[in-house]
Amino acid sequence: MSALPDQMSDQARKQVAAWLLLCCFMIFAMVILGGVTRLTGSGLSMVEWDPIFGFVPPLNEQAWQEVFEKYQASPEYRKINVGMDLHGFKSIYWFEFSHRVLGRSIGTVFLIPFLYFLWRGMLTRRWVPRLAFAFVLGGLQGLLGWYMVKSGLIDRPHVSQYRLTAHLGLALVIYCYLLWLLFDLLAPQPEPPEVSRQVRGPARWLFALAATTVLSGGFVAGLKAGHAYNTFPKMGDQWLPPAGWMLEPWWRNLFENIATVQFDHRVLATLTFTGLLVLGLRYRGRVRTRATRIALNLLMLVTVVQVGLGISTLLLRVPVPLASLHQAGALTLLTVLLFVNHRFRRLSATSAATR
Repeated sequence: MSALPDQMSDQARKQVAAWLLLCCFMIFAMVILGGVTRLTGSGLSMVEWDPIFGFVPPLNEQAWQEVFEKYQASPEYRKINVGMDLHGFKSIYWFEFSHRVLGRSIGTVFLIPFLYFLWRGMLTRRWVPRLAFAFVLGGLQGLLGWYMVKSGLIDRPHVSQYRLTAHLGLALVIYCYLLWLLFDLLAPQPEPPEVSRQVRGPARWLFALAATTVLSGGFVAGLKAGHAYNTFPKMGDQWLPPAGWMLEPWWRNLFENIATVQFDHRVLATLTFTGLLVLGLRYRGRVRTRATRIALNLLMLVTVVQVGLGISTLLLRVPVPLASLHQAGALTLLTVLLFVNHRFRRLSATSAATR
């Protein structure tokens, strides 16, 4: 193993950037596949978690029958899918199996190149702990995923919306963290300080608002709230959520009341939509670099498309393909918005970021 350098070479920077781009792409796919698993009711089909040998599916009819018998003892089969045959079980099993295998694959794709780059001395002292921290977050994500599934295997065949949203939230943290590292490696020249100073605060707040909106979608998915009040802009015949404050104490309605959870997501989405359009329209003529101008234009386009997907998903009662596109749109919006924030970072951080 070579001594760690103080400066990353151009070749090393390109290779590490390509590796991080692949990891980000796989995490993006992982989040979408997780959403499909949720939408198809497949998340509780695997009642055991084997982190070491979980790559191997049932290979013959006897193995399938054994896995199916374990599922038949679960609350979901006894209370929801009673009478399901082996063929029906296979149709939901493969979604959850693919989701778990992809998660393990991401860990492998991250760890092996990381060790290789470390062994070859291609990483700097600054980058080793940053990348090691990302690997730790990935391990915690795997544990949190099992903790989430376990909530639906005890008495009620229902995954806790709190654990589901926490699982989604940590996935977003890992994705955005690796994206930021990738942007640091690519290191496009940020906007001049007199421009970036004006928009840095609003861009950060809007990223926080957009991320909160995505997390509120986790509660919508966890409660299947998208299947209720399939009208827009009103909720049925009313502007405010019917029976929106029926639970005690009051704060439970924000996370457990279907009407209020859906209403919150609508309000947050509307605020995000308005804020991002104002940001783009106000500052795209003031920025000085072409990359930032393109990013702001793309941000507005993605924002409009995402709102359209959200409304269509609601009105059409959450069809799986459209709901998956809506989730992909949310990740795409966060990606572009994070890039915009990276463009407006401090000039003084540019040289240090690539060390």
